[in-house]
Amino acid sequence: MLPDSDPIHPALLQPGAHHPVNIIDDALLRLEALIFASEGPVNIAQLRQAFDDSISATQIKQWLELLAARQNNRAIELIETAQGYRFQVREHYSSLIAKVWPERPVRLSSALLETLAVIAYHQPVTRADIEHIRGVSVNSQILRTLFDRQWITESGFREIPGRPALLVTTKHFLNAFGLVSLKALPPLEDVKEVLDTFNDSLS
Repeated sequence: MLPDSDPIHPALLQPGAHHPVNIIDDALLRLEALIFASEGPVNIAQLRQAFDDSISATQIKQWLELLAARQNNRAIELIETAQGYRFQVREHYSSLIAKVWPERPVRLSSALLETLAVIAYHQPVTRADIEHIRGVSVNSQILRTLFDRQWITESGFREIPGRPALLVTTKHFLNAFGLVSLKALPPLEDVKEVLDTFNDSLS
């Protein structure tokens, strides 16, 4: 049952060929269509536009929880990222996808993933910090790749001689790894397994 405080969009109350009588079912279908049609994650503000902003953000989130539950036992799941909500194929089927469509993105090098992990867990960091933690020099191409993927960005400078740039991760990084925020990062001891799993999904 919908909360009394939330007005119902008139279109949801009009039974017809394209609008199921069940209000919640219709709302979930609207959200499903929007998320499925989008090339990237869809945020709450965008989803509210489906109801002319007459439905609260809280109600949208409740419907999204129902929509996610409806994906149980299906190959597709609804996930929340830092940039919004998206559908994705469950990890269980990643090898199947790679078998049918082998022209997947190239696997990322261990050095790149280790550099990314250092930035993610120790940010903000300078290039010198990364080299100190990893014990090896950082290849400029690795940083360029991370910038090109928009996974990292500069966030000011450290006030020491030379004023080296401080590097931090971005929302694109969170989105790529299916994270809502940095608080959702796995324990540091599990990070290698997480990065390997992500890399396997690219191969």
